Amino acid sequence: MTIYQAIASIPTLIQQAQTLATQLEFSESSHPEVGRLLSVLTSHIIQGQIAEIGTGCGVGAAWIASALHPDTTFITIESNRDRATLVQQLFSYQSNVRVLQGDWHDLLIYAPFDLIFADGGKAKVAEPQTLINALKLGGLIVLDDLTPEEYWPPEWQGRTDPVREFWLKDSRIAATEIRVTAKNAVILATRIY
Repeated sequence: MTIYQAIASIPTLIQQAQTLATQLEFSESSHPEVGRLLSVLTSHIIQGQIAEIGTGCGVGAAWIASALHPDTTFITIESNRDRATLVQQLFSYQSNVRVLQGDWHDLLIYAPFDLIFADGGKAKVAEPQTLINALKLGGLIVLDDLTPEEYWPPEWQGRTDPVREFWLKDSRIAATEIRVTAKNAVILATRIY
């Protein structure tokens, strides 16, 4: 698979988040291809609410915030106190961005959401029904960090992937898996009832 290298420069906010991740030796940030997808999806929400589970060092959040409409609120949550504090500083000048520190369940008081980026934690596996309930009807969820089956290590062969098993088969959502790179995929799911 040939990957198109975007000509456009990466926005400053994203560069700052990437620098923070490098400084903290945090290697679990969103891939640029996922970030660009988040940016496209975010730009379609003119007035609403977006959530992210697993802020990390704010790279995925920066992609979302860089495309955020002024009438849309974005709330991201990180379990690690130190990282959450540093990312709060990164977004301190954006009044429609809130960075919380805590368990992902703490986001639920702000539901329903138009878009949820389930990046970190166990939410996409442990409590997928809770995530669906946190979406507005027609709301979209993005689940990243999926490895295409042909790249599974030998110990995974013949097993069922619980993320795909739920998200691609639940009747309350319409979902599809797309590749963002040769070896990375995401699931996009829309709540249909």
